[in-house]
Amino acid sequence: MEKSTLKLTRKIQILVDLPTKEERKEKLDKLYQYQNRCFRAANIMMSHMYVQEMIKDFFYLSEGIKYKLADEKKDKDGILQRSRMNTTFRVVCDKFKGEIPTDILSSLNNTLLSTFNKNKSDYWKGLCSLRNFKRDMAFPFPAKTMSRISYNPDKKAFCFRLFSIPFKTYLGKDYTDKRKLLERLVEGNMKLCTSKIKLKDGKIFWLAVFEIEKEEHALKPEVIAEASLSLEYPIVVKTGKTKLTIGSREEFLYRRLAIQAAYKRTQEGITYCKSGKGKKRKLKAVEKLRDAETNYVSHRLHLYSRTLIDFCVKNQAGTLILINQEDKIEIAKKEDFVLRNWSYYELMTKIKYKADKVGIELITA
Repeated sequence: MEKSTLKLTRKIQILVDLPTKEERKEKLDKLYQYQNRCFRAANIMMSHMYVQEMIKDFFYLSEGIKYKLADEKKDKDGILQRSRMNTTFRVVCDKFKGEIPTDILSSLNNTLLSTFNKNKSDYWKGLCSLRNFKRDMAFPFPAKTMSRISYNPDKKAFCFRLFSIPFKTYLGKDYTDKRKLLERLVEGNMKLCTSKIKLKDGKIFWLAVFEIEKEEHALKPEVIAEASLSLEYPIVVKTGKTKLTIGSREEFLYRRLAIQAAYKRTQEGITYCKSGKGKKRKLKAVEKLRDAETNYVSHRLHLYSRTLIDFCVKNQAGTLILINQEDKIEIAKKEDFVLRNWSYYELMTKIKYKADKVGIELITA
């Protein structure tokens, strides 16, 4: 049976809600410590999971060695002192005891085990390598660790406590649905799932995961919309006698190439810039353009996918078929220019998410 809910992730900046700079720095340092221990624990867990899964392939072990991954108390052939899930959790708990809350390690263990089980067949076949985690990874925490979430009219922010640290949100000029989601969470009309904390350049971001009900629309499964994705026209969609072209080459590709050219010119010109107190001032112009292309592409693809789904809903199309995509993907792989500038997979991801949200069946042909 198809689920009536889906999970929605929103990136929300939060601030440590303490009066003095010293207190805020102390709590921020503690969060960086959690991040460091989480990154180390994640790599240790993945290594142990891989060894446990592949131990039966260690053909050079004695024939008398048992290798069934089960609790020895529950299975006579088991080689573990506890359940498999608990083994990796206990390893990192014993190693980082008192340095990081166990709730973080528990959430991390559950997430990694789920991911590992999904990809273990590819590991066994040698189709992909074991995942490696970086120092700046976001660390997870269960919803139960967050308490006292409410809206404070004096601070004009949503406030809550996490691991005994007071936080407040900073939404700024937010034109998305973050504020509405937080309001529903405070009212108890929204469920918060396991979320993450991301630290970047001294800023704290809360990657909040909300469980929401799918939108209900009067869609007809027998009404089919056919869409084609390409670099010439980002999306062309038709259903019946109605046809719509979304975006154009001039709007998407030429603007993207212009940003790339501006970035390259700036890189070449920084040789003659005044350095001042070091490379930070010299690279200031480059840093302004570093994420310009990514932000522009992400915004345009959001707009294109939103327009496509709105077209389907308006015409009551319950089925969306992306036609001739396999051939176009093969062509893109052979052309470096097309592969670099098409952003096919990102557009597909956004279409799939938005289609699932409104209950449209997506088929790729």
